Amino acid sequence: MHPSLGPRFVAALSLVLSGSAAALAQSSTDVLTPVRGQVTDAAAAKPLPGAVVRWLGTADAATTDNAGSFALPRPARAASRLVINALGYRADTIAVAATASPYVRVALRPSAELGEVKVEGRAPSYSSLTPTNTQVITSRDLTKSACCNLAESFETNAAVEVSTTDAVSGAKQIQLLGLDGAYSLLTIDNLPALRGLSTPYRLNYLSGTWIESIDIIKGMGSVVNGYESISGQVNVRLKEPEKAERLLFNAYGNDLGKFDLNLNLATPLSKKISTALLLHSDHLGRRVDRNKDGFMDLPLATQYNVFNKWKYLSGKGIVTEIGLGALRETRQGGQLGFRVGEVDAYQQNYGFTSLTNRYTGFAKTSYTWPGRPYQSLGLLLSGTHHDFNSTYSYKQAPFGPREYDGTQRTGLATLLFQSVLGTTAHTYRVGLSYLHDDYQELFRNGISYLNETPEARYAREHRHRLENVPGAFAEYTYQNSRNLTLVGGLRADRHNLYGWQLTPRFNLKYDATKNSVLRLAAGTGFRVPNPIADNIGSLLSAREFVIDSNLRPEKAWNVGGSVTQYFTVLSRPATFVVDYYHTEFQNQAVADMYTAPSLLLVGNLAPGGRSFSRSLQVEIQVEPIKGLTTKAAYKYLDVKTTYDGQLLRRPMTVPHRLFLNVGYATAFDKWRVDFTVQGFGQRPLAPNPGAEGHQHGSDESTLPYSPRFALLNTQLTRAFKRFEVYAGVENLTNYRQANPIQGTAMPFDQNFDAAMVYGPTYGRLTYAGLRFRIE
Repeated sequence: MHPSLGPRFVAALSLVLSGSAAALAQSSTDVLTPVRGQVTDAAAAKPLPGAVVRWLGTADAATTDNAGSFALPRPARAASRLVINALGYRADTIAVAATASPYVRVALRPSAELGEVKVEGRAPSYSSLTPTNTQVITSRDLTKSACCNLAESFETNAAVEVSTTDAVSGAKQIQLLGLDGAYSLLTIDNLPALRGLSTPYRLNYLSGTWIESIDIIKGMGSVVNGYESISGQVNVRLKEPEKAERLLFNAYGNDLGKFDLNLNLATPLSKKISTALLLHSDHLGRRVDRNKDGFMDLPLATQYNVFNKWKYLSGKGIVTEIGLGALRETRQGGQLGFRVGEVDAYQQNYGFTSLTNRYTGFAKTSYTWPGRPYQSLGLLLSGTHHDFNSTYSYKQAPFGPREYDGTQRTGLATLLFQSVLGTTAHTYRVGLSYLHDDYQELFRNGISYLNETPEARYAREHRHRLENVPGAFAEYTYQNSRNLTLVGGLRADRHNLYGWQLTPRFNLKYDATKNSVLRLAAGTGFRVPNPIADNIGSLLSAREFVIDSNLRPEKAWNVGGSVTQYFTVLSRPATFVVDYYHTEFQNQAVADMYTAPSLLLVGNLAPGGRSFSRSLQVEIQVEPIKGLTTKAAYKYLDVKTTYDGQLLRRPMTVPHRLFLNVGYATAFDKWRVDFTVQGFGQRPLAPNPGAEGHQHGSDESTLPYSPRFALLNTQLTRAFKRFEVYAGVENLTNYRQANPIQGTAMPFDQNFDAAMVYGPTYGRLTYAGLRFRIE
C-alpha cells in the first residue's frame, strides 16, 4: 500500500496507479460483497498496519492500512476462512459468514519468539488482483543478487533486460517490451522521477538497500501518472519511515576494486511523526583492463547519495509525507593513460569525464473524509534540478573535445480527488496536473563547418526547450466483486509547444475461473524526445550526430494482454504466465546508424514508414518442494523500424532470450543459494562508422550479428540473528565480448566505436558483502 497520501485514499490510489482496482462492494444482494474489517494489536489495543489478509487456499490478499482497515474481494468459489499474518505476530484464521455486508475484527497477539520469523509461504510474484499485468520484485528478491543499485535489481527477473550502452562510460539502460528505457515510465513511490536528461545514468541513482519493492507493469497503466509511458511502468517503492528497520548497514566489495557502503536509519519521533535517512556511497578507483585493449573495462567513479523522508499521520484523516534528496557523481573512463587536467594540450589518450549534481524534493498531502474511506483529496508536488557536464574523446588540437552538458529543472503538481458513484462497485478519480520542464543543453562536436556563421554555430550547439503542460484526467473503475474489473481513463494535456494531446487508456481483468486470470490493455503514449541523451552511447564513437531541426513528439499505441494460471505442483503453489504486447509508433525519433555509418541520423519516422515492437513472453514459476523455487522464461522480440525505405531490425535488440532462476533456502532462511542463467540469441549490430556507403542490402540478412552466448550468476547467503553475509560470482564461465571497442589502436580515427556492446567486457566478477540490521 502506498502510505503517503492517506490511509484509504492512497491504498486505492496505489492500486489505480498500477492499474488495479480496490476491493469494491456490490449493490445487488445476490452477489457477495467484499469482506471488510480491521486488524489490531491485541496487547496494545491499537490498529495494526501492514498485516496481510488472504483467503485460505488462494492467492487473493490485501494489506491493512494505517488504521488497520482492509477490504478484500471475495473471488468466485472462495473459501470461507481468512488467514491474517503480520511480522512479529501469531497468525490467525477466522471463519467469515456469507452475509450481505460482512465486517470482521481481528486482534493479533505478539509472537513469543521474535528472534526468527518462520516463513510458511510466499505470495506469487504476479498479482492476481490488479487489472494490469503486474509483477512484483520483493525486498527478499532483491537479496538474491548484490543489488548495489537499481540496475542490478532486475538480475533475477525475466521481464526487464538491463544492457550497457557503451564500453567506456558504464551507462546502463533497461529494456521493456523490446523498447529502450526512455519509453518506460520510471516512478518512485508512484511519482514520475529520473526522466529526461537523467535517463542515461538513472539506474545508478537509486541504491538497492533503499528499495522495499519494485512493481513492473507491462503495457498501459493509469492516466494519473501522465502521458509519457509507452511500453510500461517501473514503480520503485522506497523504505517507509514507520516500517523500515531502525538500522540497516550494507557493505559490498568486488575483485575489480569497487566498494559500496549503505546506511539506512529510521525512527519515530512521536506517535504521529517518523523519519528515515538513507545514505549511499560507492567508489571505483582502480584502473582495470582485463581484455588488454588499452581501455579501462569500467570507468573510475565516485558517488555520494542521500535521501531523507518524513511522514506525518494525524490520526484524523490527514497524512503528509516530505522527501529531500541530493546526489553527486563523478566518472572518468577511456584509455589507461588518460588523466584529467593534464597540461598537455595535445592529449594523446582518449578519455571520458562526467560530473553530475542532482537535487530532488517532493511533498504529498491527503485528506480522507471521516466515515467515508472511499472519498479522499490529495495534493502531490515534486521538483528536480539535474545538472551534468561531460566530455568525450579529448581529441587532439585543433578540434578539441566533444562536449555534452545539460541542465534540467522540473516541477510537477497533481491534485487528485476520488469517490464513488452510488456504491463502491463504481469508483472514479478526477484530477488536474501541471508539468514544467526547462531543458538547457550544450553539445559541441569539435567541428566547424565551412561558411557557418557564429550565430548559426551557437544555435546548433545550444539547445533550449521550455515545456509547460497543464492537464486534466478522469478514470472510472468498475468491479463486480466476483470476476470482472474494468478501468477506463482519459487525460487531456495542453502542451505549449505541441498543442492538445489526448491520452486514452483501458484495462480489463476477467477471472475466468478461480485460478485463471485474463487481462487486456490498450492505450496511447506521448513523449518529447531528447535526441542526444536518448542516444548517449553513440557519443563514444566516431559517428557525427545529425539531428533533424524539426523533431516531432513520439506517439505510439500499445495493445496487448496476458493469461495467468495459478496451479499446484506436489501441493505447492505454481504460476504460468503468457503475455503478448504490440507497440506501433505513429511517430518516432529514429536514430539511423545504417544509412550512413559515419553519421547518426536522428529524424522523424519517414512518411509511410513503420516502427513497431512485438513482445511475447512465456514464464513459469514453481516451488516443487519447500524452500526450492524455480523460474523459467522465454522471450521473443520482433522490433523493427524503417530505415531509408527498408524495414529492418533495430540494432542491439535481442530477438530470443532464455531465463532460468533456481533458489533454495533452508529453514528460517539461514542459508540461501541462488543460481541464474540468461541465454541471449544473435542480435543485429550497426556497421562500423568507418564503413563506406549504405550498409544494408535488400534484407536484414546482410546486417552484422553478435554471437549467441549465456551468462551464469550465483550467490550464497548465510543469515544470523541480526546480520547476514553473502558472496557471489557473476559470469561464471568468464565469457567476454571479443573487441567490445573497435579501433582501439587509433581512437581518434573514423573507425573508433565503443557503442556496440552486447556482452561483458571484464569477464568473471566475484564479490562479497555484509548486511547488518536492527529491527
